[in-house]
Amino acid sequence: MAALLEVADLHVTLNTARGPAHALRQVSFAMQRGDTVGLIGESGCGKSITALALMGLLPDGARVAGSIRFDGRELTALGEDALCDLRGARIGMIFQEPMTALNPLHTIGRQIAEPLRLHQGLTAAAARAEALRLLERVQLPDAKKRLDAWPHQMSGGQRQRVVIAIALACGPDLLIADEPTTALDVTIQREVLDLIAELVAEDGMGLLLISHDLGVMAETVQRVLVMYGGTVVESGPTGAVFGTLAHPYTRGLFAARPRLGLARGTRLATIPGRVPDLADLPPGCPFADRCAYVIDACRRALPPPAPVAPGHDARCLRLDVTLAEPPPA
Repeated sequence: MAALLEVADLHVTLNTARGPAHALRQVSFAMQRGDTVGLIGESGCGKSITALALMGLLPDGARVAGSIRFDGRELTALGEDALCDLRGARIGMIFQEPMTALNPLHTIGRQIAEPLRLHQGLTAAAARAEALRLLERVQLPDAKKRLDAWPHQMSGGQRQRVVIAIALACGPDLLIADEPTTALDVTIQREVLDLIAELVAEDGMGLLLISHDLGVMAETVQRVLVMYGGTVVESGPTGAVFGTLAHPYTRGLFAARPRLGLARGTRLATIPGRVPDLADLPPGCPFADRCAYVIDACRRALPPPAPVAPGHDARCLRLDVTLAEPPPA
């Protein structure tokens, strides 16, 4: 069976004041219908750029090489009109910031109805009725009253439910959720994530979840891609990646997570150094300058993915060393 989404050797170069920035390098992964996949890593590692590349929403002047195939169709060759036909209809996206993702000049009902009228040709009355059904489906209290509300009249959690309703309006085959719990308190975060998981399971759509939260990934997705410096440094089944922690960067992320039971005053572990600027990426492993296992060969060229276990790869030349050590507690 053909994959729903196939990304092969994707490269994205952005124009910046400092020259070309290689935002993505050699990114490859695939998803079947119903798959849940997570992208994880520090800010600036390439997660959101990957999502924008899939949606055809990269900044002007961005150069794309490689392949993005959606249901057998090559997206990198499509014009803007063809991409507009896909966005919202077959590929939905929950954007990162619910406070700014909604248009402040239009009511909630109108914003949910827009993709329904555009992609499904519904009348205004039918679109409004479907918008109400969607608001009820995402469990927004007083849904009928909210149809004529403005974004500024709603809380962050309520706005995020509206953004989810818009993304799901046309029953997409693939849902991209880019940090869907940003700026929400912990209780609302859990509610929103549970809601997304429930809706994805009900509709059988693929989910590409972007987050920096290891706990969210462990509970939500089947496979995880660890990104750093614009490339995927480790990928595999979530349990295998988090159980093995093959790449030094994955180990650093895991060691730095906050944990219950730590003694008062205990300092969390940190990864030394800083994330490299995309305009100054080294030719070799992007993590080389922060890695305790680095050797000269790491700096010469980007390491190819090396097998850790079936379906589990890591871009590291020192796997013999890292795998010989127990993962951090």
